[in-house]
Amino acid sequence: MHSFLLATRNPRKTREFAEILEDEFEVTDLSSVPTALEIEETGQTFAENAILKAVAISKGQTGFVAADDSGLEVDALGGAPGIFSARYVGKNGTDRENIDKLLREMAQARGDQRSARFRCVIALAREGSLLETFEGTVEGTIIASSRGSHGFGYDPVFMPTGFDKTFGELSAAIKNKISHRAKAIAALRQMLISMTHQSEEK
Repeated sequence: MHSFLLATRNPRKTREFAEILEDEFEVTDLSSVPTALEIEETGQTFAENAILKAVAISKGQTGFVAADDSGLEVDALGGAPGIFSARYVGKNGTDRENIDKLLREMAQARGDQRSARFRCVIALAREGSLLETFEGTVEGTIIASSRGSHGFGYDPVFMPTGFDKTFGELSAAIKNKISHRAKAIAALRQMLISMTHQSEEK
């Protein structure tokens, strides 16, 4: 079994990684590394933040460390909330508060003005060195009110293109095939398998 450390303390994100990768990988997170530092996301892009976290955490670990930064980009808001998706109303804001702020700001948007996408960038590092980054996006629309209780973040108000249900209504099995994170993880998976096989052959 392949394994890596995911640089997050969000159990919902860890579970989503594990579900997408299924039984082929063992995914641990920072709950198993209580001494790991809290890395401040000072980057200006998803990629910069993912790299910051992966490289910093990997300096104190052996093996592979992956970190992701992801969020929602709404066209009518110039790409906001973007890298501030998790803290749209402030550092300690809840998912519900972030959604409420988003819907208030989208109140006058109609039709194509409600277009949006989820974007995910994953950085893979080992012993303080960046190895690669992987990106995935999924296009969709922001609906007028929350629907569904699955997932987390903005899932209840994001309807992916081609579906009549939000991420909050879709099953994990479907979401984990089409989501931004699923696409980035698929590329990460191939890289990890390739690098693991190369190490075994040496």
